[in-house]
Amino acid sequence: MQRTDTIKRTIAEVVAERKTQMSPGGVFVEAFAKDGFDTRVDYDVTITDSLTSSRRKPRYPSRNMLKVVSLSREPQEHYWHESPPRAGDPTVDGADLRREAANHFHRSPIPPLLTTTAWVQVPDTLCDDPASFEQFINYRLVVRLATAENHTILRGEGGLLNMPDIGRLTDPGPFASTILAACNEVEQMGSTADGLIINPADYYRLLGSGTQLRDVEDNGVFIVRTRLVDPGTAIVGDFGHGALLFDAGRSVIRFAEPPPGTFAEPGVALCAQIWERVVVNLPTCFFVVTI
Repeated sequence: MQRTDTIKRTIAEVVAERKTQMSPGGVFVEAFAKDGFDTRVDYDVTITDSLTSSRRKPRYPSRNMLKVVSLSREPQEHYWHESPPRAGDPTVDGADLRREAANHFHRSPIPPLLTTTAWVQVPDTLCDDPASFEQFINYRLVVRLATAENHTILRGEGGLLNMPDIGRLTDPGPFASTILAACNEVEQMGSTADGLIINPADYYRLLGSGTQLRDVEDNGVFIVRTRLVDPGTAIVGDFGHGALLFDAGRSVIRFAEPPPGTFAEPGVALCAQIWERVVVNLPTCFFVVTI
């Protein structure tokens, strides 16, 4: 089975499991009935991974591209990774055909997890309607948290776009596009390009100008579209074997005072937070391409 099908099957299994559990909003509303505006709920899951979507047309978040390691369930202190050859390295047998043979191997401590935060203002009297309040938390606050999570994974301090070891590719060479050129480069490193993260503007432009996106997806590449990748660029890589998302496996939702400038007007605010960090094991198998 192609990886894109495996990911979608796994997501479907997760969705089925989530339907049997109380939603983050449901848990919070139940606590609010007891504690009012002092309510704080600590969850033993990452709540961006705890909701089902009601969309007929799914749009997957960046976390679905990555292998997630929940540190609360799978304690781990270090991870392995590789780096490319250095100038002056001795010749490695077979590296002319197997480029990865010349890589260096490393063991490093997991870097400090980064805090991802989202805020919403609660409309007046919404708290008096438990069903609407639950929906608001689930599909406004948690959705905003998922957007903030995309920022952490892609553009934040430790995000993929800020990793200097990831290559840049601007020339399609003999291929029809830089996306296909990057897929080839990943395979020349002994891996498989199984993921593409692309801006919606480019996704729909390419969707309307030929079969490239369909061909790429039919070839097993899982596509995530997000505005947090700059228009005119995309990330191509071996997400299945070449990167990890270390996840604290916990979350919090609470009433709090937002930082100045968070909202256009004063009001009651809710804050949600999770803790995570992406690392790349195989940086030579990832490319930011110019489309």
